[in-house]
Amino acid sequence: MKLLFRFSLLTFIITYFAFSASADIRLPAVISDGMVLQQKSSDPIWGWASPGEQITVKGSWLKGVPVKTKADEKGKWMVKLKTPQAGGPYTITIQGGQTLVLHNVLIGEVWVCSGQSNMEMPVSGWPGASLLNSAMEIKAAKYPDIRLFTVKRDVALQPQSDCTGSWTACTPQTVKTFSATAYFFGRQLYRKLKVPIGLIHTSWGGTVAEAWTSGSALRKLGDFDSALDKLDAISLNVKEWKEKDARNLQTWNQEVNKVNKDYEKENFDASNWETMKLPTIWESAGYPDLDGIVWFRKVVDIPASWAGKDLKLDLGPIDDEDITWFDGEKVGDIQKEGYWAANRSYNIPGKLVKAGRNMIAVRVTDIAGNGGIYGDQKLLRLYPSDKKPEVGVSLVGNWKYKIAAKKEPASVPSNPNIPSVLYNAMIAPLIPYGIKGAIWYQGEANVGRAAQYASLFPAMITDWRNRWEQGDFPFYFVQIAPYPYGGNGRQSAALRDAQRRSLRLPNTGMVVTLDIGDTTNIHPANKQEVGRRLSLWALSHAYGRKGLVYSGPLYKGMQIDGNKIVLSFTHTDGGLIVKGGDLTWFRIAGADGDFVPAKAIIKGNTVIVHSDKVAHPKAIHFAWSDKAVPHLFNKAGLPASTFSTEKLNKQ
Repeated sequence: MKLLFRFSLLTFIITYFAFSASADIRLPAVISDGMVLQQKSSDPIWGWASPGEQITVKGSWLKGVPVKTKADEKGKWMVKLKTPQAGGPYTITIQGGQTLVLHNVLIGEVWVCSGQSNMEMPVSGWPGASLLNSAMEIKAAKYPDIRLFTVKRDVALQPQSDCTGSWTACTPQTVKTFSATAYFFGRQLYRKLKVPIGLIHTSWGGTVAEAWTSGSALRKLGDFDSALDKLDAISLNVKEWKEKDARNLQTWNQEVNKVNKDYEKENFDASNWETMKLPTIWESAGYPDLDGIVWFRKVVDIPASWAGKDLKLDLGPIDDEDITWFDGEKVGDIQKEGYWAANRSYNIPGKLVKAGRNMIAVRVTDIAGNGGIYGDQKLLRLYPSDKKPEVGVSLVGNWKYKIAAKKEPASVPSNPNIPSVLYNAMIAPLIPYGIKGAIWYQGEANVGRAAQYASLFPAMITDWRNRWEQGDFPFYFVQIAPYPYGGNGRQSAALRDAQRRSLRLPNTGMVVTLDIGDTTNIHPANKQEVGRRLSLWALSHAYGRKGLVYSGPLYKGMQIDGNKIVLSFTHTDGGLIVKGGDLTWFRIAGADGDFVPAKAIIKGNTVIVHSDKVAHPKAIHFAWSDKAVPHLFNKAGLPASTFSTEKLNKQ
């Protein structure tokens, strides 16, 4: 009996450790129930198990022998499943020390959708940024064969193996918070191709392109080495840097709770404060790295006829938060995250309004990225509540300002604008998931660095393609819309031209939005048309649909003819036309580089430009302004892109 007990105990111990040595199979979030696999491809399926563990994978559409592999010394394994023509639902069975079954798997077309806030903006819209016909679009979003996956916002020092997210079928409930641009793009593909569509949305508002690019790719450019060196140093001693960040955050929270009670008072002496011309972001006014609290004050002279009357104070959008006073009395505030694009419009009761000198004070708090009172000039006004804004007093011009507190940026990445950190956390975990291509809507956060973007953006595209190892997959992007960014008033135009020049990469396409932007809102409402125009590129190039016009006119070349310049274009499908007004926004310059407004006429598929002020022209700018809304189109109704005939560094 004693011998039998020992034998049974030994058998139990051996069996226990045998099972203990076999770890549970783990899959990345993107490989899960409800996913969409790329059709007619060899799609990677991967995960983790015990080192050396035998893994068997079979899709229910497959006949014959399943695919087998062994986990490597770190437990990582991967197989490639051949996928048939679009269809489903299917199951995928994964066997090792245990068995996993993935259910409700569809096979169709898969696209990665990335960028900053104009990609992130959901179908439900945002405060201060509504979506065209949002309620109707949400109600109609009943497409169970369109599957949505949103990568949770995150940053990382090094490339990560997994992310947080899940696949969901498109319903009125799930589409509310999903990227509007991605959804409308996917919906067009679904309607035209009639196959399941998988949309992997990974974006973060206000972020720069270098954050979405791997560190090794950025090293080749040389512009970001110091930031990357700092990341490497932090990686060696994360604990120390986290402790420093915690101290800085504590200091910042103490500063936020200080209201600086004197600064808003009417009789406070701000004569020693500096002046800043508003509206503008303060990054363009000499503070490129400032996050924190800045106070603004302005004296306004109010006509005697307004005394005692209710007034309306319009300040436009403020990035990020504000508290606003009139003659020392608080009249309004927005102190919530996510309202940086919301227009501020506050009521001033008549009991505060007196003829002559009155004081407006605004306390602006910026958490990250750009900051300031930055909207269109026409949004900065004071006027009687029963009148139109045009009859009021403009508040454009010099304001007194004081930097009251500075917020130290986090050392251990919590700031999504540090080079490589979004690639590490929100792109790397998706690789090498089988995809058809990618769509991209970003650039606003890189305004002011157009020459750099002309190298950075193509480097990012190439980086993604190299790492996915699926060839030069389609990469279609949206050119940023007109919007007043401050500075010299031409910075967004230069960035748009850098985007246009990125078309030199193979299998890329660009959507122009000059005609569907909103110069009073950085988040234009018509994302339906953005999605449709992206789908035109995909349907024509990625899917071979014939007869589609997918691009507006793009600058091809120029010839000097006496005192005129003749411009030629590609994508003049059906001919060049003027739509919605005169042929405007052409400027011409001679050897002195002084650009002046020019007259332009269409002749066939060319545009002839001249000015009586320029006898010997050398160069042309088209739509070279933050506010340009030109009228040059092709007959298919697609607008021409911003361009310069000069080298890019001419802004």
